[in-house]
Amino acid sequence: MNGRSVRGISVAFLVAFGIAGLGARFSMAQGVASSGDAQAGKTLWEGPATFCERCHGVKGEGAFGPDLAGRQLSVAQFRQAVRKPWGIMPAFTEQQVSDQEIANMAAYFNSLPRVAEPGPWRIPIRAEATDGEKLIVATVGCGQCHGHDIGGPRRDAGAVAADFEWLKKFVYEHTTAMPEFWRLLEEEPAVRIRMGNYSRTRLPESLLQEIWRYMNDLGFRVPIGAQLSAGMTAANGVTYTLTVENGGLPGKGLTAEDILISLTLPSGSAVVSTTGRGYQGVRHDSQNNAEMAVWQVPRLGPKDKQTYTITLSRAGSGNDNLRGAVRWAKPLLGDGSNDTVNIAPPRPRAQ
Repeated sequence: MNGRSVRGISVAFLVAFGIAGLGARFSMAQGVASSGDAQAGKTLWEGPATFCERCHGVKGEGAFGPDLAGRQLSVAQFRQAVRKPWGIMPAFTEQQVSDQEIANMAAYFNSLPRVAEPGPWRIPIRAEATDGEKLIVATVGCGQCHGHDIGGPRRDAGAVAADFEWLKKFVYEHTTAMPEFWRLLEEEPAVRIRMGNYSRTRLPESLLQEIWRYMNDLGFRVPIGAQLSAGMTAANGVTYTLTVENGGLPGKGLTAEDILISLTLPSGSAVVSTTGRGYQGVRHDSQNNAEMAVWQVPRLGPKDKQTYTITLSRAGSGNDNLRGAVRWAKPLLGDGSNDTVNIAPPRPRAQ
């Protein structure tokens, strides 16, 4: 599903699943879009405002969704495919994708050569895939945006103790449900709502029940986020600020317990000082042959936040290669394993 990252219950792609047969449905005499700006269409397609390329290919070469490059579709054909799709794809509103943006994308794809054959799927079917995974990856396509384990939607569900009615609204009424979700959790909205509204006919409730069961089998996730700031140069080294937060809804969202926070230190650097409770010192990670700064936190409930600082020696650019993860022991995932999230890396260091 949508969100600051990549959030939504299903795949957010732009042109209808059944568009491959448009040549037989429409006369090519309608012509190439003359009112669109191909460069603007390219910028929109490749930018963060849409995730259409995850199904249709980075250059419109096709993948899970049909190829678009060089098809010479008219603006009217393109608009029909976006507003009233023939296939499984959700419908997109004028507020999500304007008519002018549709014309721009039509112009962009009509400026490209046709492809000999579509490209590979972004997320292929794994040999060990369960029936639930096959459904979300190959039948409905959710996995093309969210991965074979639809981790983002499971985080959203864990944030609000979701039930099946919540999922139905997110899928069938996504353009209103997503802004409500952001407001409820006091989250910053994404660039735009990047998923449309699915048809109850094309995606019946019986299939949605199967997706719901798959999500529950995998286990809802605690919506933990972790962000490392850019380093600030000081006399004794470089100081970073690490913020770890549970973004769930108070009184409903999941609580993480027995949390381990680790930062892998750049080679040759040393910890000069830290602030914040729970610092355990530096440990050797034998698997990666690296040194890690480690914190332990008993629990993080919904909207709880912990802030730490760490100052490292050596002010060279190598210190900006910090990476790390947050792992918690409870609640366990459906397979009995611990959940984990990566710490978002810092931006370029301030001078």
